[in-house]
Amino acid sequence: MSSSRSTSSFPPPPAASLRLGALFKLRPAGPRWPIATRAAITTGGIVAAGWATSDMAAALMACIGGFTALYGNDRPYLNRAGHVALVALSFALVVTFGVWSHRMPLAVVPAITLIAVLATFLCNALRVGPPGAYMFALACAVGTAMPADHLEPWQVGLLVFGGGAFAWLVHMTGAIIAPRNPERRAVRRAADAVARLAGALGTAAQDDARHNASLALHEAWTTLVTFQPARPRPDGTLSRLRAINRRLHLLFAKALTPGDEDPAAIAAEARQLGKAAARPGKDAERTDPAHVPLGHHGVLDAFRENFRPWSPAMLAAARVGVASVAAGAIGAALDLERAYWTMAAAVLILHQGLDWTRSLQRGIERMSGTFVGLFLAGIVLALHPEGLWLVATLMALQFTIEMVVVRNYALAVVFITCAALTISTGGHEVADVGHLLWVRGVDTVIGCTVGLAVHLLSAARALAVPIPREIAQTLASVESTLGHLASADMTSDAARRARRDLRHRAIMLLNAYDRSVGATQHNRRVAERLWPSVIATERLAYRVLAACWTVEQATNAKEAAAQAHALIDDTGLAASKRALRSIALAVQLDARPDDLPKLPAFLRVEIANLKDSVIEAERPDQGNQEGQQ
Repeated sequence: MSSSRSTSSFPPPPAASLRLGALFKLRPAGPRWPIATRAAITTGGIVAAGWATSDMAAALMACIGGFTALYGNDRPYLNRAGHVALVALSFALVVTFGVWSHRMPLAVVPAITLIAVLATFLCNALRVGPPGAYMFALACAVGTAMPADHLEPWQVGLLVFGGGAFAWLVHMTGAIIAPRNPERRAVRRAADAVARLAGALGTAAQDDARHNASLALHEAWTTLVTFQPARPRPDGTLSRLRAINRRLHLLFAKALTPGDEDPAAIAAEARQLGKAAARPGKDAERTDPAHVPLGHHGVLDAFRENFRPWSPAMLAAARVGVASVAAGAIGAALDLERAYWTMAAAVLILHQGLDWTRSLQRGIERMSGTFVGLFLAGIVLALHPEGLWLVATLMALQFTIEMVVVRNYALAVVFITCAALTISTGGHEVADVGHLLWVRGVDTVIGCTVGLAVHLLSAARALAVPIPREIAQTLASVESTLGHLASADMTSDAARRARRDLRHRAIMLLNAYDRSVGATQHNRRVAERLWPSVIATERLAYRVLAACWTVEQATNAKEAAAQAHALIDDTGLAASKRALRSIALAVQLDARPDDLPKLPAFLRVEIANLKDSVIEAERPDQGNQEGQQ
C-alpha cells in the first residue's frame, strides 16, 4: 500500500504564501459559540459588577483578569481547573508588576520586555496554546499605563485576580453539564482524521492526511493520558474512551501497513468509533493501562528540549525581546503617549514563532484590521455607552471576537481594536476621539513594522539547518524503537517512552520543514531540496510505529515474540542500525550514505527510499565535482 510509493512520487507541498485576497474571507471552523458565550459572560459579568457598585474603572481593571477565559478551552475539566487558575494568578502578577514599574518610568520598557520574553518562551515550550504569550505581555503593558495612582500595585493585582477568579467559575460550569466533553471531542477529532487518512490512501494527499491523523491521535492521547490523574477510575468513561482511541490507533497502523485492507472499511469503522465516542456505553471495552500510550512530554522534558540555542521557543523569545526593546525605544524617541501599544503590536507579530510568510500575513492582517477597527471604535467612543449599555457593548464585541478569530484574524482584529480602546478609556468620555484613533493607528504600524523587521533580520541562512538535525534525531528514535520491537517489548515504560518519542520526533520534523519552507527564498530552496528525505523519514517512522501496534495486538507473550521475530531478528536489527546511522551521518554532512546491507523485509522499501532521497538531495555543486573526478 502506502509504503511502496517512492518519495519522488509527489512534489513538495505548496509553501505558505500571502493571501491578500482572503483578508476578510471567512474560513470554515468548528463550533465556537460555547467559547464565545463564555468569554462574553465573563466580560459582561465583570463590567456589570462595576456598574452595580458604581466603580466602572475598577471593573475595567478587573477585565484584564477576564482574559483568563481565553485559555484552556480544550483541556479536560480537572486539568483545566489548575491550568486556568495558574493563568489567572499569572495575569494578576504581571499587571501588578506593570503597575509597580509605572512608578519608575525608566523601568517600563525593561519590565514589558522581561514579561514578553518569559511568556513567549514558556507558552511555546509548554504548548499553552492561543492566545499564548501576547495577552500576558499586553496585560503587563496595560498595567504600566493604567490610571491607578490612587491604588497600591497589590490592590490592582487583587482586582485583576478577582476578574480571573470569575472567569475560572464561568470556565468550570461546563463540568456540571458534560464533564467528559473535552475528552469526547478529542477522540471524535482523531476518528475523523483517521477516516480522512483512509480515504486519501494512494493519492497525493496521503502524506498530509497521515501527518494530520498522527497529530490528532497524539492530541487525543495527550487529553486522555497527560492531562489526566495518574490513577483514574478503571471502569469509568475515561477508560472506555481510551479503549476507543486505541482501536483508532490500530486502524491508523492498519492503514499504513501493506496488505489487503479495504480503505473504505477502515474509514467506515473509524467513523463508527467516532460516533461511539460521543456516548460510550457502560458495556464498552475498557483499556488495559499497559496498552495506553503516553501523551506529550512533561514539563521537565519540554524545558530540556527547548532550552537550547535555536530551538523554536528560544528563537521566538529572543526575537520578542529585541523587538520589544526596539519598539519601546522608538516609542520613547517619538514621545508617543502610550509606547506600550507599540510594544504589544511587535510582540503580537513574533510570539507564536511563525515563519516569515505567516508573520508577514499576520502583520498585514493586524494593520488592516486595526484601521477598520479604529473606525468602529470611533463610533462607539463618540456614542460613549454607559452603564448597562457599556456592558452590552463589550459583551457583543467579545462574543464576536471569539466567533470569528479562528475563521478570519483580520476581521477579529476589527472588534479586538474596538474592545481594547473601549476598555482602555476606563469608562470615561474621550475628549478628542480623532487624536486617540490617530495615535493608536501610528502605534500599530510602528509596532508591526518593528516586529517584521526583527523577524526578517534574524532569518539567518542557518534556519534550514534544523531539518538535517531533526532527520538525524528521528532516525535515532527509529533505532531505539526497533530495539524494543525486536525483543517484542511493546508495553514496558521504556518501550512506551520510545514510541512516544518517535511519534514526537516525526511531528517535530514536519514542523521544522514548515518553518523553513515559509522563511526566506534561500531557506525555501534548501528545505524543498530536503523534502524527499523529510517525507521518507516520516514514512519510515510511521511504518515502525505501525509494526509496534501490530505486535502489541498479540494475545500472549509467545505470539508477540513470534510476530516480532518474523518482522526483525537480531541480524536484521544490527543491519538496520548500521543503515540508519550511515544515512543520518550522510544527511548531516550532505554526503552519500554507505551501501545498504540486507534489511528486514518490512523496512527494505522505506530505508531504500530514504537512502535514494539523500543521494538526490546532494548539493548540485558537490555532484558536479564528483562527476569531474
